[in-house]
Amino acid sequence: MTFFSSLFAILFISRFLENSLLSAEVKEGEILPPTIQKLMKGYNKYLRPFFDNGPVTVGMSLDIASIDTISEINMDYTATIFLRQRWTDERLVFEGNKSLSLDGRLVELLWVPDTFIVDSKKSFLHDITVENRLIRIFPNGTVLYALRITTTVACNMDLTKYPMDKQTCTLQLESWGYNVNDVMFYWARGNDSVSGLDTLRLAQYTIEDHYTSESEAVYETGNYPKLIFHFELKRSILYFILETYVPSSLLVVLSWVSFWISQSSVPARICIGVTTVLTMTTLMMGARTSLPNANCFIKAIDVYLGICFSFIFGALIEYAVAHFCTLNHPDCNNLLMYGHHMHECEEEMNGIVTTIASNSSRLKRRKDSPALAPTHAADGEPGLAPSSPTTSEPKTAEAPAELFSRCAKNISALRKILRSINCCHVENPHYIDNYSRLTFPLSFIIVNLLYWTYYLYF
Repeated sequence: MTFFSSLFAILFISRFLENSLLSAEVKEGEILPPTIQKLMKGYNKYLRPFFDNGPVTVGMSLDIASIDTISEINMDYTATIFLRQRWTDERLVFEGNKSLSLDGRLVELLWVPDTFIVDSKKSFLHDITVENRLIRIFPNGTVLYALRITTTVACNMDLTKYPMDKQTCTLQLESWGYNVNDVMFYWARGNDSVSGLDTLRLAQYTIEDHYTSESEAVYETGNYPKLIFHFELKRSILYFILETYVPSSLLVVLSWVSFWISQSSVPARICIGVTTVLTMTTLMMGARTSLPNANCFIKAIDVYLGICFSFIFGALIEYAVAHFCTLNHPDCNNLLMYGHHMHECEEEMNGIVTTIASNSSRLKRRKDSPALAPTHAADGEPGLAPSSPTTSEPKTAEAPAELFSRCAKNISALRKILRSINCCHVENPHYIDNYSRLTFPLSFIIVNLLYWTYYLYF
């Protein structure tokens, strides 16, 4: 008994649904005007136009309503666009000279291209107050189909020159299921097919150039039509100059104030050095919050912040070196005594050289004088004659000459060593601050010229 009751209930429900569908079809036919009823008679929306007579050509045009966000972290942009597609359907030709504007919901009765956005991460069709779709049929069978879409599209960015970079993003349209043998895409008016960019205002970018191109997407399942819209974005650097470059440069200048503070004021100079280093570190961390956390880019802003940090840290190291030299030279009297001592050493060495030179010249004169003749005494006996100069005198003359040459060589070498040591020696630690007052600003200016020249013109 239960089985028969269940079977009866199923038959009753199926009969009721069939009657409801039939009544819906009748009502749908009643609300359509005669022209549309005539067009829809025998129309199959599952078959494309010119099914047996070659591909159907679809013309595209875009109107960029807005580009809301451009994210370097996600490497994408979000835009709201009006996508318009035109094609000819020979089954929709009718007599007359006026086009038919239909309700967007009637698009379900027609064949439409299966266009999709290639690099879209997420998209949606606006539906307030109704779905933002337009369908218009012309007497020659041309169909205009327009949509209002907001889409988030991926854009590969090269952030090497950030924030002086230029990015080229694309919007690619393809057919999902129809290959080039079934559907052909083309831009309706070439580069003028995309409008709305002239009046577009972005927060950090300006649109420098845009153009369109046509291509084919090659997949394993075949070749599919593709339309590409390219637009070039140039970042506005004024925000980053005020936010990052000027504060970091002022911190570098602030670190130079310690060069004009006395070296005995240890707390003041240490406080300036450590404060500027910590502030620069905080500024470097804040500049990276709006960028990808894990990337392989060495950005231009990182290079500049690294340069500023190096100069600030160098100013702190400069004081450490100057203070160390001050500890080794506590007063200027020792510096003067050291200078007098070096002068006395040079004079003493010059005296030694002069003495050796005079002795050598005296020996040479003695060697060149003629030998004394033999003498006799008054009683006729021969007297004592001086010893022959050929025995001992040449030896004594040669020895001082060799000694002089050796001493001269050793003294000249010692003099060179002392001069090199004297050059490396800091006679007055206050000279370090004096040199730093000139070398640090001059080096920073030169590095800035090289930095801005490279990143702006290369």
